[in-house]
Amino acid sequence: MNPRQRLLDRIGDINDVDRPRPLVTLAEFFDGNDDPASIGYNLPAPPAPAEFAELLSSIARRDDVIDVRIEVKDLEDPDGWPSSDSIWIFTTADLSTVQKWFPERFVPDEWHLVTELEETTEPYQIPAGAHGIHAWYD
Repeated sequence: MNPRQRLLDRIGDINDVDRPRPLVTLAEFFDGNDDPASIGYNLPAPPAPAEFAELLSSIARRDDVIDVRIEVKDLEDPDGWPSSDSIWIFTTADLSTVQKWFPERFVPDEWHLVTELEETTEPYQIPAGAHGIHAWYD
């Protein structure tokens, strides 16, 4: 099975508004993904998915990071890659520290620090002593 089909099987009917949005791993979202419309497409000089994958993988390897997930939002083009406007970083680092990990070219439109996810996303247990940092791209 190819990576796109694996991701589609994993997320199910992403356009079902009653279904919580999946929080997929970096590998699930980026393996085989070369669709520039899948992430960060509204940035002034949109990075390629491979560039996002490289940045987020380096963040995921940090000692103060527990996990990095991509919130899959939509499948606008039935032949394209599912898209995202949200990156979740589960960490013990504070928000201002996490913001410094993103070069100017990758800076999201909004940052949110959360201790519990809303019901609009798949359940994810944030470990004690950690929190989620939500990077949102318009």
